Amino acid sequence: MVYARQHLLKDYGLEFNVDCNSCVIMSTGVSTSTDKIIVDKSRSHRNKAVSKAVRATRERLQTATGVSPIFERDMLLLHIDSVLDNAIAMPILIVGIATVGVYITGEPGLIAWALLALSLHALGMVAARQARKAEITAETMRRWIRMLGLTQALMGIAWATLAFQDCGPCTGSSFGFFKGTALLVALAVTAMSTMMLRNAVLFTFAPTAFVLAAQAYGDPDPVLVGMTAIVTAAMIFLMFITHRMRQTSTQLLSFQSEKDDLIAELEVAKSMSDEARRRAEEANLAKSRFLASMSHELRTPLNAILGFSEVMSTEVMGPLNNPIYKEYTSDIHRSGQHLLNLINEILDLSRIEAGKYELSEDAIHLVDITEDCIGMVQLRARAKNITIAEQFETGMPAVWADEKSMRQVVLNLLSNAVKFTPQGGEITVKAGWTAGGGQYLSIRDNGPGIPEEEIPVVLSAFGQGSIAIKSAEQGTGLGLPIVQAILAKHNGEFILRSKLREGTEAIAILPAKRVLQSLPAVEETQAVKPRRKSFA
Repeated sequence: MVYARQHLLKDYGLEFNVDCNSCVIMSTGVSTSTDKIIVDKSRSHRNKAVSKAVRATRERLQTATGVSPIFERDMLLLHIDSVLDNAIAMPILIVGIATVGVYITGEPGLIAWALLALSLHALGMVAARQARKAEITAETMRRWIRMLGLTQALMGIAWATLAFQDCGPCTGSSFGFFKGTALLVALAVTAMSTMMLRNAVLFTFAPTAFVLAAQAYGDPDPVLVGMTAIVTAAMIFLMFITHRMRQTSTQLLSFQSEKDDLIAELEVAKSMSDEARRRAEEANLAKSRFLASMSHELRTPLNAILGFSEVMSTEVMGPLNNPIYKEYTSDIHRSGQHLLNLINEILDLSRIEAGKYELSEDAIHLVDITEDCIGMVQLRARAKNITIAEQFETGMPAVWADEKSMRQVVLNLLSNAVKFTPQGGEITVKAGWTAGGGQYLSIRDNGPGIPEEEIPVVLSAFGQGSIAIKSAEQGTGLGLPIVQAILAKHNGEFILRSKLREGTEAIAILPAKRVLQSLPAVEETQAVKPRRKSFA
């Protein structure tokens, strides 16, 4: 059903490349040189159009009471293929019947019948070949069905002529049994080869049944009556069987069509998804390039602002007579420092996302770095009367990590703990061994905590919880994502646990393979002095 899939996509301005390994669907008539950053809004409309067409097709397949014209065409094509593929079967049967009949009866009239039957069969083959060469459309389909049905009716005349045959010198009912057997075999062969053509069995053998019934009415011979009944019953039974097989074939075609329509819909959706992902990757790359190119332009004037504001605040070049100006210089310095820290965090996160964040690994001690960072935030903690309690394992070996990155991790976690711990609160800092042989750092505060449903929010870039939004000390929302990304670069893990009105615990874990176990010292052994040879 690839034809149906191509037709479905082409109707809505889409092209489907069947030969390629990865399906590419492009809008016809749209220039490929269009700016890639600009989103083609018409694609969404086309996707809706295809989805609507597929949905309508699915509803038609599920609710239609008759056979769809599309399936009628498919069934007609299957019938033509079956007739042409089995073209030799019917002539063999006709020649066999004529040969056996002449052998039994000696009547030369069967030869004339065989020539007639072969000629009519040839007409049917010519019509089937013309139908295969012609392009069958919805307008010409009915005409071809009628023509092929007419050829089956002509073959019915040939089998009715066989039923007319009589044998003068024959005695008994041997010739009647021969005709009945020949007609039953011909009926079975016709039913198998023409089951895709509606009422083909009826067109072919209704004249035969009529002739047998007329003969039985004129000469009520028990053998003739029985043969008429058997042939008629067989015809009705095979008509029922072929009808059921035709229905089954139609259902299979409908299932195949529905499957192909769904595949076409999935291919369109996949193409749209790939295009959206490509545009998102290009936008992310453009963002990273922009931030990288702007880092120098932003940092250079900021450093000048920080330097000059610090010189003015410390009155290196002379006193400022107006104390308000001196206060302004301090505000300028603090604001510039905050902006510089924000730029640094954004650049760090951009480098991490772009895979450009390189680690400079060395042997470091996690406890030493933690103690240094505690000293850096101690002044802010004392200003809020916050107590920082330390619980460190003794004798912990060094770990193989990036000192600058790990210092940033510890400092970010401590700064968050000090920021959200209320006046007179307590922060507990622990460092020790994990169950798997790694090392961990835990920083726990007794602040307001984070609602459980907001933990994924605060771990996302620029994400802030409701407590942080209400707080007077709002941050950028980049600290925890940077911590999580740095630990991931170290093959570590970051765990954030929090309960509302109880506090928050942040745990940074380094795996066991980064722990450097110290080796025992090699004991020196006394060298064996060689003996001096005596030449005395």
